[in-house]
Amino acid sequence: MSRRVVYTRGGSPADVLTVIEEPEPAAPQTGQVLVRTTVFPVHPGDLQAVEAYPGNGGQPVPAGVEATGVVEAIGPGTPVAPGVEPGARVTVFPHPGAWSQWITAAARAVVAVPAGVSDDVAAQMLVNPITAVMLRREAEAHASIGYDGVLLQTAAGSSVGRLLTAVSLAHSISLVNVVRSERGAAELRNRFPDVPVVATEHAGWADDVRGAVGDRPLSVALDPIGGKLAESLVDLLTPGGTLVCYGQMAVEPISLPASTLLHKSLTLRGMTVGHWMSDTSLDRQASDVATAKLIAMAAKDQFDVAGTYRLGDLAEAVEHAQRPGKVGTVLIRPW
Repeated sequence: MSRRVVYTRGGSPADVLTVIEEPEPAAPQTGQVLVRTTVFPVHPGDLQAVEAYPGNGGQPVPAGVEATGVVEAIGPGTPVAPGVEPGARVTVFPHPGAWSQWITAAARAVVAVPAGVSDDVAAQMLVNPITAVMLRREAEAHASIGYDGVLLQTAAGSSVGRLLTAVSLAHSISLVNVVRSERGAAELRNRFPDVPVVATEHAGWADDVRGAVGDRPLSVALDPIGGKLAESLVDLLTPGGTLVCYGQMAVEPISLPASTLLHKSLTLRGMTVGHWMSDTSLDRQASDVATAKLIAMAAKDQFDVAGTYRLGDLAEAVEHAQRPGKVGTVLIRPW
C-alpha cells in the first residue's frame, strides 16, 4: 500500500488534511516517471490552497506540488531530462499530489538533483528558487532596477525572501529588506550585512525605509502579505513605481484611494508560481528550472530547514509551517 495526503474540504490545514492508503502505483506509461518519494516540503502556498478550497465533502484532493525522491521506473519510450534514470535522485515539480509515498509524474516535471545537493535542499530546489527568479524578473521590468532604483521586499526572512536577497546581491540590485520583528532583522543582518533591514514592529519603520533608500527612487516593492502593509508600501513607492503582490498572508483586503494610484501613476501586479505553471512557455520554464538548480548549488546556506517530521506527524508539521517567526521550510519524510 501507499500513503498520500488529501483533503475533501477547505479549512484549517491541520484539521482537514488527512493521510489515506491506496494501492501502490502501476508501472509508468509512456511520458511518465515513477518516483519513490523521500522528502517533501510544506510550502505556504500549499496550505493557502487547502484553506481556500471551495469544495465540501467531495472527492479527495491530493495535496502538495513539489517533492524529492528516487526514480524507480521510466515509461517505455519516454524522453527525460539529463540525469533522470532509474536510481537517480530527482525533484518533481509541478505535480499536484506530490505529498505521497509514490509519484507517477509527467516526465517534463522531473528534474535531476545535482551532485552535492542534499535531499533537504533538493526538496526545496524548485518552488522557492523559481519564485525568486520570477520576482527578480518582475522587478527588473522596471527600468530603474539595476541602476539607481531600489527594490523593497517584505517578509524578507522567509525562504523566498532570503533567496531573493542572495539573487539580488549576485546581480547588483539595490535592496532594502522589511521583516516583522527586530529579532528577525538581526538574523538577516547577520546573513546579509550589506543589505539594510527594517522591522515593522517599530512605529517609525516607514521613515527607516526612507532613510535607507535616501535620494534614490524606491521603484518596486515585492509583498506576499497584503492588507495594511501593502497600503504602506504604496505610500513609500516613488511615482511610477510598481507593487507586486505574490501572496495573501493578511486577512484584510488591500484598500487604496484611487487618488493615490492616479497621482503617483503606480502599477499593481499579482504573481504566483501557479501562473508560472500554467502561463509560462516551456522554453522559459526550462530556463527557470536551470537557474533554480544553479541557485540551489550556489546558495545552499539559504535553504534552512525549520523542522523535519514523519507522515504520521502531519498535523504537527503543518502547525510548525504556519508558526510565526519560524526560519526555514518544514519538511516531511513519508516513510
